[in-house]
Amino acid sequence: MKIFLNGYMGAGKSLIGHKLSAVLNYNYVDLDDQIELIEQTDIQSIFKKRGELYFRNLENKVLRDILEKKEDMVVSLGGGTPCYGNNLDWIQRTAGTKTVYLKATVNTLRDRLFLEKVHRPVISHLQTKPELEEFLRKHLFERAYYYNQSDIIVNVDNRNPEQIARDIVEKL
Repeated sequence: MKIFLNGYMGAGKSLIGHKLSAVLNYNYVDLDDQIELIEQTDIQSIFKKRGELYFRNLENKVLRDILEKKEDMVVSLGGGTPCYGNNLDWIQRTAGTKTVYLKATVNTLRDRLFLEKVHRPVISHLQTKPELEEFLRKHLFERAYYYNQSDIIVNVDNRNPEQIARDIVEKL
């Protein structure tokens, strides 16, 4: 089985992915890490030098490569991965996959992301918490359609990674 974790940036996909893969004894893959490995640079630099379209096309290719593998794994997607192109369709049509939406409120995301926004190309230009909050509300509204198609939805607010991983395992 391949378990795909999705949700907005800051929802905890990477952290939960590590915990969940350890509990299930599955391999762990972070889609963004795979892209950085291929490009030999960070996501922020890819966005800056090559643009979002280049990044999204590469993201789609790496995702398809992962879907073709025959091993059990937990995969942390990028926040926009299920929302672009046919990525979500590819995941849903591949046998042996489950999608999990790590759902966080705007307030949780704002508080988590404000301190690290300099490392997040999509929000690095936002200067204040109210600006970030407005941006998050708009983006979550746009992306909710994709995220809510997940097989499992787990609230991550005020919960530790171990609780969240156990919750996911119970719902699998």
